[in-house]
Amino acid sequence: MNILIVTLLAAPMLMLAGCGEKAPETAAKTETQTRLPDEFTSEAQIPSILENELTPEEKSAILKEIMPGGSENEATPEEKFLQLRKDAEAGDAKAQNGLGVMYYTGEAISKDSSGKILSNDPVTAAAWFHRSAAQGYADAQFNLGLMYANGEGVAKDPVKAVELFQKSAEQGNVDAENNLGVMYFAGEGIARDTDKAKEWFTKAAAQGNADAKANLDAMK
Repeated sequence: MNILIVTLLAAPMLMLAGCGEKAPETAAKTETQTRLPDEFTSEAQIPSILENELTPEEKSAILKEIMPGGSENEATPEEKFLQLRKDAEAGDAKAQNGLGVMYYTGEAISKDSSGKILSNDPVTAAAWFHRSAAQGYADAQFNLGLMYANGEGVAKDPVKAVELFQKSAEQGNVDAENNLGVMYFAGEGIARDTDKAKEWFTKAAAQGNADAKANLDAMK
């Protein structure tokens, strides 16, 4: 039997793609409403470390590449962010998950207690994923599960990660299905069960997940 190398999916899986399903209306909303940072990194901005060394002509040329001209009626990145935050604060689960993604990737930024700008903010990201996951939103459950599995933005907790992957996988999230298989195979956060691992890998593979297919092949 080949050795199965099982790793949790990496941060690039924290995407907005496939987030169109509606959150269950009956899910409980128990997340504490804390005030979260609202800074935004504009796509039209040039990092100050570069800006100080550029001529006005060079700045203009770079800005055109960063922010090409569009329709006058098209919302700016800042406007899109503010609308997303407004929807998230109003309780929209999809927007909450999307805002969490922005803070995780660094598109929306925060500052620490000293005022230093953070390149990304997994703590704030986790807070938004918590809000969305509490409403039963599958993608947020998966994203928050990753953060618990890796100890990013929250204390590492494999048991909590398994719980979240399970909830997301039961809604058909293919990446959660694969990761739940990983947890079962490795015995992380749950008793090791290769049959359960194979079951979840099979479900994910049936949806075209390449990692799950590789995991199944490695188990043969």
